[in-house]
Amino acid sequence: MPPSETLPTLLIVDDDAVLRERLSRALERRGFSVTMATDGTAAIALAEAESPEYALVDMRMPGPSGLDVVRELVRIDPGTRIVVLTAYGSIATAIEAIRLGATYYLQKPASIDQIIAAFERGKADGPERPPAPTEVPSLARAEWEHIHQVLSDCAGNIRQAARLLGLHRRTLQRKLSKFPLSR
Repeated sequence: MPPSETLPTLLIVDDDAVLRERLSRALERRGFSVTMATDGTAAIALAEAESPEYALVDMRMPGPSGLDVVRELVRIDPGTRIVVLTAYGSIATAIEAIRLGATYYLQKPASIDQIIAAFERGKADGPERPPAPTEVPSLARAEWEHIHQVLSDCAGNIRQAARLLGLHRRTLQRKLSKFPLSR
């Protein structure tokens, strides 16, 4: 293996320790020199000390959001290729991330091949688009995840979550009792 100075540098920013470690190991096996940060503040400090060539940024984490991190990474070094990775994606946040300077926006779970292809997107010698996903969550699964995210944002308050979702409280409770069987 070549010395670490010749490997492309990659910063992983995610508050999920297990995912962060797995991504780090997989990307190191693919030839990256990986640095990790648990939140946006640590990521910005690491990037100011040594700007990475690539950054993989989670959207939701304590402290500055993924969008704030993208904004700062681009300010520090406009050449950093940034991929935003999130479990709770929306069209609005995807557009905002790209507008701020992210190279691509991926929904979790994403394979290492999809992440690497996303980094290469737009390069003259790389593919224009990452490969199409082989699996996508079912509509029921996406709805279930969205409901649970809103409930989490409401600190478990079913009445408030139902109001935000435009559902009757009992309807929300019925939906919460069901778990989508397929992805």
